Amino acid sequence: MDLLQLTEKLAAEVETLRFNGRVAAVYNPLRYAKKPHTAYIERFGEGRKRVLFLGMNPGPWGMAQTGVPFGEIDAVQSWLGIREEVDKPEKEHPKRPVEGFECTKSEVSGRRLWGLFREKFDSPEHFFRDHYVANYCPLVFMEESGKNLTPDKLPSPESAALYAVCNRYIAGMIELMRPEFLIGIGKFAAKRLSTVAAEMPVDRIRGVTIDSVLHPSPANPAANRGWSEAAEKKLKAIGIWK
Repeated sequence: MDLLQLTEKLAAEVETLRFNGRVAAVYNPLRYAKKPHTAYIERFGEGRKRVLFLGMNPGPWGMAQTGVPFGEIDAVQSWLGIREEVDKPEKEHPKRPVEGFECTKSEVSGRRLWGLFREKFDSPEHFFRDHYVANYCPLVFMEESGKNLTPDKLPSPESAALYAVCNRYIAGMIELMRPEFLIGIGKFAAKRLSTVAAEMPVDRIRGVTIDSVLHPSPANPAANRGWSEAAEKKLKAIGIWK
């Protein structure tokens, strides 16, 4: 099974899950933004990777619009060179419209993340030769107010079912890419990586380093005090960059 097939399996499995309580709407960009996500995988996801970066789930103005993890629109278009047709989710929240590449809002987390990689690598091909960026969960959750709801805020039975599906996906990705470093973008993703690794055969995960970098979200006060510098320093300390 290649990464495209693995991702299609994930897209189908998460659609069987049901969410109640605070969840008023669920977006699955692997479906309605399949074209740009497929382009991302086909261009940059093939082969082994030395480093796998993992985020939590799509942001409302990033992957929810472009289908690309941390998919800040300018970065996806002007650096990754991806601009594809994006449809609408089945149930669109009136306060969180999907406008695809016509969206005028900017995903700050994505702007910071891809901005760092763009600064350090002369081309996306150079970056993706050894690195890949993915999300643990492909779904976007919204409350009635339109407020973003992260997977860790779901009721335990719902999060357990979701995590079981996502764990299988990330384990499959690790099998395909055989990375030396698994880096969570934020503590949640790092914790999920540790859980996935603990469930994998020892010989498949032996020698792999699991660590994290500060999440670039503006909601994280520490990230607003020089996120790029802090992330670069951490990646050098881990031994990923020189």
